Amino acid sequence: MAETKETETKNVDPANNLIKEEINLQLHWYLPAFFVIYFGSFLVPAIIFMMFIMLFYLPFFLEVRNFISIFTNLPSLIASLCLPLVIIVCYLIHLFFVALITRWFWGISEKRSPSKSGIIPRNIPSKTLNFYHFRSFTIKYPKNAFSRGPFPWLLKWMFNFTRTNKIGKGTVIEEQLAGDRFIEIGENSYIGTNPGMVSHAVEGIFGNISFAKVKIGNNVTSGGFNCFGPGVEIGNNSWWFPVTGATKYNILKGNNYYFGTPLRKIFKRRVMDFLQITEEDLKRAEDLNEKMNLSKKRKKKNIESKLNE
Repeated sequence: MAETKETETKNVDPANNLIKEEINLQLHWYLPAFFVIYFGSFLVPAIIFMMFIMLFYLPFFLEVRNFISIFTNLPSLIASLCLPLVIIVCYLIHLFFVALITRWFWGISEKRSPSKSGIIPRNIPSKTLNFYHFRSFTIKYPKNAFSRGPFPWLLKWMFNFTRTNKIGKGTVIEEQLAGDRFIEIGENSYIGTNPGMVSHAVEGIFGNISFAKVKIGNNVTSGGFNCFGPGVEIGNNSWWFPVTGATKYNILKGNNYYFGTPLRKIFKRRVMDFLQITEEDLKRAEDLNEKMNLSKKRKKKNIESKLNE
Protein backbone atom coordinates (compact mmCIF):
# COMPACT_ATOMS: atom_id res chain seq x y z
CA MET A 1 0.00 0.00 0.00
CA ALA A 2 2.83 2.39 0.81
CA GLU A 3 4.50 1.74 -2.55
CA THR A 4 1.33 2.33 -4.53
CA LYS A 5 0.72 5.55 -2.63
CA GLU A 6 4.20 6.77 -3.45
CA THR A 7 3.83 6.14 -7.18
CA GLU A 8 0.58 8.08 -7.24
CA THR A 9 2.12 11.26 -5.83
CA LYS A 10 5.70 11.10 -7.15
CA ASN A 11 7.28 10.59 -10.57
CA VAL A 12 10.86 9.28 -10.64
CA ASP A 13 13.10 10.38 -13.53
CA PRO A 14 15.32 7.29 -14.21
CA ALA A 15 17.90 9.29 -16.19
CA ASN A 16 18.75 11.80 -13.45
CA ASN A 17 17.37 9.77 -10.53
CA LEU A 18 15.30 12.81 -9.44
CA ILE A 19 11.91 12.80 -7.76
CA LYS A 20 9.45 15.15 -9.47
CA GLU A 21 6.57 16.22 -7.27
CA GLU A 22 3.16 17.01 -8.68
CA ILE A 23 2.21 20.70 -8.20
CA ASN A 24 -0.26 21.24 -5.37
CA LEU A 25 -3.05 23.20 -7.07
CA GLN A 26 -4.61 24.31 -3.76
CA LEU A 27 -8.03 24.87 -5.33
CA HIS A 28 -9.51 25.08 -1.83
CA TRP A 29 -7.56 28.38 -1.49
CA TYR A 30 -7.63 29.69 -5.06
CA LEU A 31 -11.37 29.51 -5.72
CA PRO A 32 -12.57 31.07 -2.43
CA ALA A 33 -9.99 33.86 -2.80
CA PHE A 34 -11.19 34.61 -6.33
CA PHE A 35 -14.88 34.55 -5.38
CA VAL A 36 -14.29 36.81 -2.37
CA ILE A 37 -12.33 39.33 -4.46
CA TYR A 38 -14.78 39.25 -7.40
CA PHE A 39 -18.17 39.15 -5.68
CA GLY A 40 -17.10 41.01 -2.53
CA SER A 41 -15.93 43.96 -4.62
CA PHE A 42 -19.38 44.24 -6.27
CA LEU A 43 -21.39 44.11 -3.04
CA VAL A 44 -21.20 47.76 -1.89
CA PRO A 45 -21.41 49.38 -5.38
CA ALA A 46 -24.38 47.12 -6.26
CA ILE A 47 -26.25 48.28 -3.13
CA ILE A 48 -25.53 51.95 -3.92
CA PHE A 49 -26.59 51.54 -7.56
CA MET A 50 -29.85 49.71 -6.72
CA MET A 51 -30.72 52.32 -4.07
CA PHE A 52 -30.25 55.08 -6.67
CA ILE A 53 -32.41 53.20 -9.20
CA MET A 54 -35.21 52.33 -6.77
CA LEU A 55 -35.34 55.58 -4.77
CA PHE A 56 -34.48 58.21 -7.36
CA TYR A 57 -34.21 57.06 -10.98
CA LEU A 58 -37.35 54.88 -11.08
CA PRO A 59 -39.91 57.33 -9.60
CA PHE A 60 -38.50 60.53 -11.13
CA PHE A 61 -37.58 59.25 -14.61
CA LEU A 62 -38.84 55.78 -15.60
CA GLU A 63 -42.34 56.18 -14.12
CA VAL A 64 -42.95 59.65 -15.54
CA ARG A 65 -45.81 59.40 -18.04
CA ASN A 66 -45.45 62.78 -19.70
CA PHE A 67 -42.44 62.72 -22.05
CA ILE A 68 -42.03 66.53 -22.10
CA SER A 69 -41.93 66.76 -18.30
CA ILE A 70 -38.77 64.63 -18.30
CA PHE A 71 -36.90 67.62 -19.78
CA THR A 72 -38.83 70.35 -17.96
CA ASN A 73 -39.12 68.86 -14.48
CA LEU A 74 -35.91 69.45 -12.47
CA PRO A 75 -35.89 66.14 -10.47
CA SER A 76 -36.41 64.14 -13.68
CA LEU A 77 -33.62 66.03 -15.43
CA ILE A 78 -31.24 65.52 -12.49
CA ALA A 79 -32.09 61.79 -12.34
CA SER A 80 -31.31 61.29 -16.03
CA LEU A 81 -28.05 63.28 -15.87
CA CYS A 82 -26.85 61.60 -12.66
CA LEU A 83 -27.11 58.03 -13.99
CA PRO A 84 -23.73 58.05 -15.87
CA LEU A 85 -22.06 59.72 -12.89
CA VAL A 86 -23.47 57.11 -10.48
CA ILE A 87 -22.26 54.29 -12.76
CA ILE A 88 -18.72 55.75 -12.82
CA VAL A 89 -18.67 56.23 -9.05
CA CYS A 90 -19.92 52.68 -8.45
CA TYR A 91 -17.26 51.33 -10.81
CA LEU A 92 -14.53 53.22 -8.94
CA ILE A 93 -15.86 51.86 -5.64
CA HIS A 94 -15.71 48.36 -7.17
CA LEU A 95 -12.05 48.90 -8.11
CA PHE A 96 -11.27 50.18 -4.61
CA PHE A 97 -12.73 47.07 -2.99
CA VAL A 98 -10.86 44.85 -5.47
CA ALA A 99 -7.61 46.46 -4.29
CA LEU A 100 -8.67 46.42 -0.62
CA ILE A 101 -9.55 42.70 -0.52
CA THR A 102 -6.42 41.83 -2.54
CA ARG A 103 -4.32 43.78 -0.05
CA TRP A 104 -5.90 41.78 2.77
CA PHE A 105 -5.13 38.41 1.13
CA TRP A 106 -1.65 39.60 0.18
CA GLY A 107 -0.88 40.73 3.71
CA ILE A 108 -1.94 37.36 5.16
CA SER A 109 0.23 35.47 2.66
CA GLU A 110 3.23 37.71 3.36
CA LYS A 111 2.90 37.10 7.11
CA ARG A 112 2.78 33.34 6.56
CA SER A 113 5.63 33.25 4.03
CA PRO A 114 7.37 36.57 3.16
CA SER A 115 8.55 37.15 -0.41
CA LYS A 116 12.35 36.98 -0.70
CA SER A 117 14.91 36.54 -3.46
CA GLY A 118 16.23 33.02 -4.07
CA ILE A 119 15.68 29.72 -5.86
CA ILE A 120 12.39 27.89 -5.23
CA PRO A 121 12.74 24.15 -6.04
CA ARG A 122 9.68 22.56 -7.60
CA ASN A 123 10.54 18.94 -6.77
CA ILE A 124 10.28 19.61 -3.02
CA PRO A 125 6.87 20.54 -1.52
CA SER A 126 7.22 23.66 0.61
CA LYS A 127 5.27 26.53 2.10
CA THR A 128 7.28 28.98 -0.02
CA LEU A 129 6.24 27.22 -3.25
CA ASN A 130 2.57 27.06 -2.21
CA PHE A 131 2.37 30.76 -1.34
CA TYR A 132 4.31 31.66 -4.50
CA HIS A 133 1.56 30.04 -6.60
CA PHE A 134 -1.19 31.49 -4.39
CA ARG A 135 0.12 35.05 -4.82
CA SER A 136 0.55 34.52 -8.58
CA PHE A 137 -3.12 33.53 -8.84
CA THR A 138 -4.46 36.21 -6.46
CA ILE A 139 -2.98 39.22 -8.28
CA LYS A 140 -4.15 38.23 -11.80
CA TYR A 141 -7.75 39.50 -11.60
CA PRO A 142 -6.93 42.83 -9.86
CA LYS A 143 -4.24 43.60 -12.43
CA ASN A 144 -6.58 42.89 -15.36
CA ALA A 145 -9.48 44.78 -13.71
CA PHE A 146 -7.37 47.94 -13.49
CA SER A 147 -5.27 47.71 -16.68
CA ARG A 148 -8.13 46.62 -19.01
CA GLY A 149 -10.70 49.05 -17.63
CA PRO A 150 -11.47 52.70 -18.49
CA PHE A 151 -8.99 53.96 -15.86
CA PRO A 152 -5.71 52.16 -16.62
CA TRP A 153 -3.64 54.91 -14.96
CA LEU A 154 -4.96 53.66 -11.59
CA LEU A 155 -2.85 50.51 -12.00
CA LYS A 156 0.12 52.26 -10.36
CA TRP A 157 -2.04 53.18 -7.37
CA MET A 158 -3.27 49.58 -7.10
CA PHE A 159 0.28 48.18 -7.01
CA ASN A 160 1.32 50.63 -4.29
CA PHE A 161 -1.88 50.16 -2.28
CA THR A 162 -1.80 46.35 -2.32
CA ARG A 163 1.99 46.46 -1.65
CA THR A 164 2.73 44.00 -4.45
CA ASN A 165 5.04 46.55 -6.15
CA LYS A 166 6.62 49.84 -5.19
CA ILE A 167 6.36 52.56 -7.84
CA GLY A 168 7.61 56.11 -7.38
CA LYS A 169 5.97 59.45 -8.16
CA GLY A 170 5.78 60.60 -11.76
CA THR A 171 6.40 57.09 -13.14
CA VAL A 172 4.28 55.94 -16.09
CA ILE A 173 3.68 52.26 -16.86
CA GLU A 174 2.08 51.17 -20.12
CA GLU A 175 0.26 47.86 -20.61
CA GLN A 176 2.71 45.11 -19.75
CA LEU A 177 3.27 41.38 -19.53
CA ALA A 178 3.61 40.11 -15.95
CA GLY A 179 5.15 42.90 -13.84
CA ASP A 180 2.57 42.33 -11.12
CA ARG A 181 4.77 41.73 -8.03
CA PHE A 182 8.19 42.08 -6.39
CA ILE A 183 9.15 45.05 -8.58
CA GLU A 184 10.49 48.40 -7.43
CA ILE A 185 10.56 51.44 -9.76
CA GLY A 186 11.91 54.86 -8.86
CA GLU A 187 10.54 58.30 -9.66
CA ASN A 188 9.94 59.96 -13.05
CA SER A 189 10.52 56.78 -15.06
CA TYR A 190 8.68 55.59 -18.18
CA ILE A 191 8.10 51.90 -19.01
CA GLY A 192 6.97 51.52 -22.63
CA THR A 193 4.35 49.26 -24.20
CA ASN A 194 4.35 45.48 -23.62
CA PRO A 195 7.53 45.01 -21.58
CA GLY A 196 8.24 41.58 -20.11
CA MET A 197 9.01 42.74 -16.58
CA VAL A 198 9.23 39.55 -14.49
CA SER A 199 10.54 38.84 -11.01
CA HIS A 200 10.35 35.07 -11.55
CA ALA A 201 11.55 32.66 -14.24
CA VAL A 202 10.91 28.91 -14.49
CA GLU A 203 14.00 27.02 -15.64
CA GLY A 204 12.42 24.48 -17.98
CA ILE A 205 9.06 22.71 -17.70
CA PHE A 206 9.74 21.09 -14.32
CA GLY A 207 12.72 23.25 -13.36
CA ASN A 208 13.33 25.45 -10.37
CA ILE A 209 11.92 28.98 -10.04
CA SER A 210 14.36 31.88 -9.97
CA PHE A 211 12.65 34.53 -7.85
CA ALA A 212 14.33 37.91 -7.32
CA LYS A 213 13.26 41.54 -7.08
CA VAL A 214 13.53 43.79 -10.15
CA LYS A 215 14.87 47.24 -9.22
CA ILE A 216 14.59 50.19 -11.62
CA GLY A 217 16.04 53.56 -10.65
CA ASN A 218 14.93 57.15 -11.20
CA ASN A 219 14.59 58.79 -14.62
CA VAL A 220 14.73 55.49 -16.51
CA THR A 221 13.15 55.47 -19.99
CA SER A 222 12.32 52.09 -21.52
CA GLY A 223 11.02 51.62 -25.06
CA GLY A 224 8.42 49.08 -26.15
CA PHE A 225 8.79 45.28 -26.07
CA ASN A 226 11.70 45.26 -23.63
CA CYS A 227 12.49 42.40 -21.26
CA PHE A 228 13.57 42.64 -17.61
CA GLY A 229 14.64 39.33 -16.06
CA PRO A 230 14.49 38.51 -12.35
CA GLY A 231 17.16 40.17 -10.26
CA VAL A 232 17.82 42.95 -12.81
CA GLU A 233 18.94 46.24 -11.29
CA ILE A 234 19.00 49.43 -13.39
CA GLY A 235 20.74 52.59 -12.21
CA ASN A 236 19.41 56.12 -12.56
CA ASN A 237 19.27 58.02 -15.87
CA SER A 238 19.18 54.98 -18.17
CA TRP A 239 17.64 54.81 -21.64
CA TRP A 240 16.58 51.55 -23.27
CA PHE A 241 15.91 51.33 -26.99
CA PRO A 242 12.92 49.19 -28.10
CA VAL A 243 13.32 45.38 -28.17
CA THR A 244 16.08 45.39 -25.54
CA GLY A 245 16.46 42.53 -23.09
CA ALA A 246 18.37 42.03 -19.83
CA THR A 247 19.11 38.53 -18.61
CA LYS A 248 18.73 37.36 -15.00
CA TYR A 249 20.67 39.19 -12.27
CA ASN A 250 22.04 41.79 -14.69
CA ILE A 251 23.19 44.92 -12.83
CA LEU A 252 23.49 48.20 -14.78
CA LYS A 253 25.14 51.29 -13.32
CA GLY A 254 22.99 53.66 -15.40
CA ASN A 255 23.77 57.03 -17.02
CA ASN A 256 23.90 55.36 -20.43
CA TYR A 257 21.96 54.12 -23.45
CA TYR A 258 21.34 50.38 -23.94
CA PHE A 259 20.18 48.28 -26.90
CA GLY A 260 20.02 44.69 -28.15
CA THR A 261 19.27 41.28 -26.65
CA PRO A 262 21.22 40.62 -24.50
CA LEU A 263 21.60 44.34 -23.94
CA ARG A 264 24.84 46.30 -24.22
CA LYS A 265 25.88 49.92 -24.08
CA ILE A 266 25.26 52.05 -27.13
CA PHE A 267 27.79 54.73 -28.06
CA LYS A 268 27.44 58.16 -29.62
CA ARG A 269 27.90 57.11 -33.25
CA ARG A 270 25.37 54.28 -32.92
CA VAL A 271 22.83 56.72 -31.44
CA MET A 272 23.42 59.13 -34.32
CA ASP A 273 22.90 56.36 -36.89
CA PHE A 274 19.75 55.13 -35.13
CA LEU A 275 18.18 58.62 -34.87
CA GLN A 276 19.56 59.70 -38.29
CA ILE A 277 21.09 62.92 -36.99
CA THR A 278 24.42 64.69 -37.58
CA GLU A 279 27.05 66.33 -35.35
CA GLU A 280 25.53 69.72 -36.18
CA ASP A 281 22.14 68.57 -34.88
CA LEU A 282 23.74 67.47 -31.62
CA LYS A 283 25.53 70.84 -31.27
CA ARG A 284 22.29 72.73 -31.90
CA ALA A 285 20.53 70.58 -29.27
CA GLU A 286 23.30 71.25 -26.73
CA ASP A 287 23.24 75.01 -27.46
CA LEU A 288 19.46 75.06 -27.12
CA ASN A 289 19.69 73.18 -23.81
CA GLU A 290 22.23 75.70 -22.50
CA LYS A 291 20.05 78.62 -23.56
CA MET A 292 17.03 77.10 -21.82
CA ASN A 293 19.03 76.60 -18.62
CA LEU A 294 20.28 80.20 -18.77
CA SER A 295 16.76 81.53 -19.30
CA LYS A 296 15.51 79.50 -16.32
CA LYS A 297 18.27 80.91 -14.12
CA ARG A 298 17.43 84.48 -15.24
CA LYS A 299 13.76 83.95 -14.47
CA LYS A 300 14.63 82.66 -11.00
CA LYS A 301 16.86 85.67 -10.35
CA ASN A 302 14.14 88.06 -11.51
CA ILE A 303 11.57 86.40 -9.27
CA GLU A 304 13.94 86.48 -6.28
CA SER A 305 14.76 90.16 -6.87
CA LYS A 306 11.05 91.04 -7.10
CA LEU A 307 10.34 89.14 -3.89
CA ASN A 308 13.19 90.98 -2.14
CA GLU A 309 11.83 94.32 -3.35
